[in-house]
Amino acid sequence: MPADVERLRELAEYSHAVITKHQHVGGAYPAAPAFSAYRGYAWLRDGSFTAEGISRYGDVRSAGRFHDWVDGVLRSRRRQVDVLCAAHARGERPDDAAMLPTRFTFDGADGSDPWWDFQTDGYGIWLWSLVNHAARHGLELDRWRGGIDVAVDYLVAFWDRPCYDWWEEHVEQRHVSTLGAIYGGLVAIAPYTDVAVLDVAERIRSLVLAEGIYDGRLTKWLGTSAVDGSLPACVVPFGLVQGEVGAATLAAVADDLDADGGVHRFTADVFYGGGQWILLSALLGWNLAAAGDTAGAWRHLRWIAEQATPDGELPEQVPHHLLHPGSRDEWIARWGTVATPLLWSHGMYLILADELGVLPEKV
Repeated sequence: MPADVERLRELAEYSHAVITKHQHVGGAYPAAPAFSAYRGYAWLRDGSFTAEGISRYGDVRSAGRFHDWVDGVLRSRRRQVDVLCAAHARGERPDDAAMLPTRFTFDGADGSDPWWDFQTDGYGIWLWSLVNHAARHGLELDRWRGGIDVAVDYLVAFWDRPCYDWWEEHVEQRHVSTLGAIYGGLVAIAPYTDVAVLDVAERIRSLVLAEGIYDGRLTKWLGTSAVDGSLPACVVPFGLVQGEVGAATLAAVADDLDADGGVHRFTADVFYGGGQWILLSALLGWNLAAAGDTAGAWRHLRWIAEQATPDGELPEQVPHHLLHPGSRDEWIARWGTVATPLLWSHGMYLILADELGVLPEKV
């Protein structure tokens, strides 16, 4: 093991501690407990990746409580999804405002703050995270059957509808990372449902290969040539593409968006000046580890550890290499300093640490 493994392991221990400290009594993982724009809300996308890190750490109870929370939230939306699916079957197009939200209050409500709310990726990511957790710890999925059925029905009906991306932007586009997340969730749940989800998954893959490829690699959305830092998720863990397309996608993200181990979201990003995101560095590192580039994965793990505050908290992004520095102050004036801690950052650190054998003995 490298000489600094103890320091990296301590950050993993703290990551587990900060996530579980802030977990709501009802099971939700708050996105960022102290950040003005996120306070009081939990995202399925953030929380599902965070739960994967916690599950890998060995905390079956904490991850299970999160999945119980999502299951309860989705069960409560059964009627809403039935109405939406019936409208879809009649050839109608429900308004974006009628769709399920991307984030919920801790009691499962939509919340009263305006947001870029129609995003489908989190429902696929939750299915993937849940199946992984159950398989890892020998659990039966029947415990979450009601929520699973709601998520499956919703995704099968609306997988191809344009919506906001992982970054709550461009509602008019069909985003490849969103399609990849849905694909991964449907493939994961396929052995545990009677719905023909693999047919939908194949349609997703065919669509992306036909319209979401440029110069041999994936694109930010269908019909563009742009790159996005979330695209590695379409390789690992979601498996939408592999082989040459996967390798070319990772290379493009590294070439366009990786600076010294920290990964940007996309080249036009002006949010807080367009800094480097901890969770995206972990995502690229995870892919490198899976591809056998252990040295590259260690580089990202160490870069992440260097971004921790003196107290061990990981922020959403850091300003060392800003793409658009002139826009940073306006976001600070609007929402305050960058979200710290971001639980998704800590969860992704746990995933990458696990890939590299850094996690301490299981709890």
